[in-house]
Amino acid sequence: MNKILLMLISVSSFLFSAGEVLAKDIIVEIYKKKFIPNEVTIELGDRVIWKNIEKRQYHNVWFKSSGEDEPDYFFPDESYQRQFDKKGSFAYECGPHPKMKGKVIVVEQAY
Repeated sequence: MNKILLMLISVSSFLFSAGEVLAKDIIVEIYKKKFIPNEVTIELGDRVIWKNIEKRQYHNVWFKSSGEDEPDYFFPDESYQRQFDKKGSFAYECGPHPKMKGKVIVVEQAY
């Protein structure tokens, strides 16, 4: 009887861990003063990486409406990243170029 119970616990543990969803990295490129794509939908725990692929221009990713201070700039061939652990819609802009706007939409993980 104990062997059967241990076997069921082992199988249940394996199935649970096999069903876990790993966090993903989502890339947003910055080129010609645009966020590409300018809107992404991700799952809880995913990370967005903004890569500056401009030749000469610096940028930042500022979640201004959430009351955050303006972050440092990053330059060509540099990147900025952020992991999202809360659901919602998060608008951002580039501090030095306020016409550059984007949005991250965070949803529950799909099972």
